[in-house]
Amino acid sequence: MERSTGVQAYYAESAERLGRVYESVSFESVHEALLDLLPEAPARALDVGAGTGRDAAALARRGFTVDAVEPVAELRDLAERLHPGSGVTWRAGALPEIPGLQGPYDLVLLSAVWMHLRPEERPPAMRRLAGLLAPGGILLITLRRGEPPVDRRMFDIAPEEVAGHGAGAGLKLLRIVDEKADRLGRDAVHWNAVALQLG
Repeated sequence: MERSTGVQAYYAESAERLGRVYESVSFESVHEALLDLLPEAPARALDVGAGTGRDAAALARRGFTVDAVEPVAELRDLAERLHPGSGVTWRAGALPEIPGLQGPYDLVLLSAVWMHLRPEERPPAMRRLAGLLAPGGILLITLRRGEPPVDRRMFDIAPEEVAGHGAGAGLKLLRIVDEKADRLGRDAVHWNAVALQLG
């Protein structure tokens, strides 16, 4: 996702404001319907598109060894400032390739990331994520649904499509979650989550 697409530019310009917004809701409240699927710590976790670091830091507090990948330098810098001493390893990188990253991970999390990928990027991105998972590893993807905003590239992606790409990469579907309400109170936005497993 190059900066020219407007995706990274939007997040770079909005980093400080987004930090206040994203950090105003907890990891536990956002991912409530998925918490029972988290592997037992200690385990190795990867947060892809980690943003302000809320989820990565929460996973570290739960006893995970966490790598957090974020393409936007302004968000990585903010995450390190907001979560000092978290033990998280912050890395630059973006789907579909995430070059230089080595698995295996027991947990891979993409929170509000997948819907930025173009259709042609999704199958190779899923294969890359599947290749980073340990046997039995869990992939959790949350999807913002509703009319996409006009200020950045985003798609309204059905969870069944994500599950299909997962199946094509050797992942089995564990759960699709339909969250009716947006945690930030946006009427036109709702969320789905998809849980997949390797093996």
